[in-house]
Parts: sequence; C-alpha cells; structure tokens
Amino acid sequence: MDFDRRDVWGQLAVLWTLVFAAGAAAMAIAALPPVGSWMESRTGETELLPQIKGMTDLARQAVRPRVRTDDRAPVASMSAPEGFPWGVNTFLQHEVGEARRARVTRMVAETGFTWIRQPMPWQDVEIHDRGDYEDRRNHPPRSAWYKYDTIVRQAEAHGLEVVFRLDNPPAWTRAGGDEVGVQAPPDDPADFAAFAKAVADRYKGRVRYYQIWNEPNIYPEWGEQPVSPEAYTELLAAAASAIRSVDSDAVIVLAAMAATTAYAGDTEPGGNLNDLIYLQRLYDVGAAEWFDVLAVQGYGLWSGPLDRRMHPLVLNLGRARYVRDLMVRNGDGATPMWISEMNWNTVPLGRPAPFGRVTPDDQGRFLIQAFRRIEDEWPWLTLANVWYFKRAQPDWEERGDPQAWFRLMDHNGKPAPAWYDLHHWFGSRRDAQGRSDPS
Repeated sequence: MDFDRRDVWGQLAVLWTLVFAAGAAAMAIAALPPVGSWMESRTGETELLPQIKGMTDLARQAVRPRVRTDDRAPVASMSAPEGFPWGVNTFLQHEVGEARRARVTRMVAETGFTWIRQPMPWQDVEIHDRGDYEDRRNHPPRSAWYKYDTIVRQAEAHGLEVVFRLDNPPAWTRAGGDEVGVQAPPDDPADFAAFAKAVADRYKGRVRYYQIWNEPNIYPEWGEQPVSPEAYTELLAAAASAIRSVDSDAVIVLAAMAATTAYAGDTEPGGNLNDLIYLQRLYDVGAAEWFDVLAVQGYGLWSGPLDRRMHPLVLNLGRARYVRDLMVRNGDGATPMWISEMNWNTVPLGRPAPFGRVTPDDQGRFLIQAFRRIEDEWPWLTLANVWYFKRAQPDWEERGDPQAWFRLMDHNGKPAPAWYDLHHWFGSRRDAQGRSDPS
C-alpha cells in the first residue's frame, strides 16, 4: 500500500485550519455584546480572554464542595430600622474645625449614604495617660472628646448612623511604647475596656455601633508581633463586656479580617494569617459570645462584583460566601454580616497596583453592581460600607500610595466619576421607594 506523506501533511493542515477557524468563530461569538455581558455576569471580568479563562474556572468549580450559606435562615436584625444599608468610611477626625466637619458630613448625606464607619483612635482620645481625656498637644488645651462630639452631632443632624471603629492605642498602654508598633494592642486589655466603656457611656442613646479593632489578622494592624486570634478574643471580650455594662442596646461588631491566603502570621512578626483560619480559631475559643455582627472586607481586587468563582485561594467579593459558610458550620447562622470596606481601585497606569486596577467609569458601575448583588442574593449581609469618602490630607496621593485611588472625592472635595454614579443611583432608589433625602 502506497503511503503519500504529502497527503498526511495536507490533511493535518486542513485539520489545524478547521481548529483555528472554530476557535476564531468561538472568540468572535464571545466578543458579541450579549455574550460578553453574560460572561461578565458570571466571571466579573470585563475583557474577552479573562472572561474565557473565568468560564473554564467555573467549569472546574463544579467538582469542588459547595458552600453552605443557608440563605433562607432568619438573621437577627442589628441595623437601624430606617434607612438604606449604604455606608461609607469617613475620616472626619482629620477635618480641621467644626465647619469643615459639618460640610463633609453634609456631602456624605447628600451623596445618599445613610451610614458612616468612622475611626475613633484611642490614641486621639485618652492621649496622655489613663483616665486623662484632655488634649494638651496644642495650646490652649481642650477636651479630647470635642471633635468626636461634633462628628456625632453632625451625623445626627443629617440622619446618619455612626459605626465607631475603636483601635490604635496610645503609647502609654504598652511597656515598650511604640517599639512593638503603633497599632499593637495594649499590654492590659482592661485599659482598652475602660476606654471602650467611657466611649459608650458618653454616646449612649446616640451611637449604638462599635467595631472592635480592624484587620487583626495582618501586619501591621496587630503590631510588630505574631497575630493571635486568642489574644484578640480576650481584647474583644473585655471591650464588649464593658460597653454592654453601660449600654444594653449597643451592637458589637467583630473586627473585619483582611482577606488573605497567607499562613505565617501566627508564627512570625510581620506575617499575615488566612482570614478563614483566623475566624475558625475565634469560634474555637468562644468569640461568638462577644459580637453581634460579623464583619468582612469586600474588596473586588482583580475582578468585578459579579465574579461567581469560588476558590479558597482566590480573593474576590464572593469570598464573603466562604465566611458565611464558616459561620453556618459553627452554628452562627443567625448573626448578620457587614462589609466594613468595599471598593475597586483606579490607580493610574504606570503605578503599582497591589489592589488591582479598574477604570474610573468601572469603579462606580462595580459599586452599584455590588450593592445590587448584596441586596438580591445575600440576605444575611445587611450593611456594606464603601472605602472611602475623602481624606483631609493629600498625603496618600503625594506618596503615590494606591489607597488614594479608592476615594470618592479628593482632599479638596472634587468628586470622582464614581461619586456621580452613586449619587444618581441612590437618588433613583430613594425616589422609587418613596423615601425622602436624609439630608
């Protein structure tokens, strides 16, 4: 039997031509707007090749165990009965003078937000020594409560609920001062409990929500030392008990863990510990007794809010479902979840992008999609806070810090495109539900 190599090569050439043609046709179909939009709704990706990869990721996901979120289980209501669950992080303590704090608070309300997550750094209130609430850093001395009193007053005037974030101890609370890190916990949790009690006593009936610390599972939020879920639980228990002793209506919010896949945080100073492992260890030592709301961070990072890929080593907005799964497995399904910080970063091209990068137009679109997904799909997540409204100082931008590109307004009050998107969307939602502007 004669064997003609030219025929074989000819047949292979035809085969490869057909393969490439089929691939090109598939990509052409995928590039059509309806198909591309559908793939974005599944993968959170806006470009064709990442969308195709995302679809293959979803196909592989079918063999992994499904998360259990118990979406129909009743969840305790810890939010205010009135107002939409749209919040934003503020830094009002940095605004100079009551008039500027009032102006920024009014702008927050006019945007359409109904909540603010506002730091109350311990080092800014009990500055000089235990039980000393006078600020003597400038002349003349004044009450260290003054600026926070004005923040609460302005929030009340504009119908905003306040979540105070309590952390950042003064140096006097540690024998080594700031050598172990300016964000390291105090040597004695009782000192933190006394501070938390003083805050709750002062604002009882006006502020209900207190978040105890922020991201204690990563560096440098727990100082120059290994992180410790057990030590954080001791701090949480002391603060929660103290706050509840003076305000039975207070709501204690667990520190939001930073989403990370790292594992060295509990063995090395400066290391990070996986958020899911950290949370499980909190449950193991009985931390659930000491919080009313479990908080997470909701950064989209490298994909959009509609990304439905679930993998323990992938960080996206949907990671909140892994946390909910962990809550359910620990018998804590009745506890609501909040997002403490949520956004997409618009750092310009040519600069480092450790938090991912999206266009300014996509930032606003993604935030609205995230709010919609939360409302439509996650009944156990009852509040989401955007990171962040504005800062009084331009220092992040001057240093080239990518955090500056999460902002909704620059330090001069110039809005980013996302501000206009949210302002319009919040307004349309209020109008559709017959609600008046809270400002």
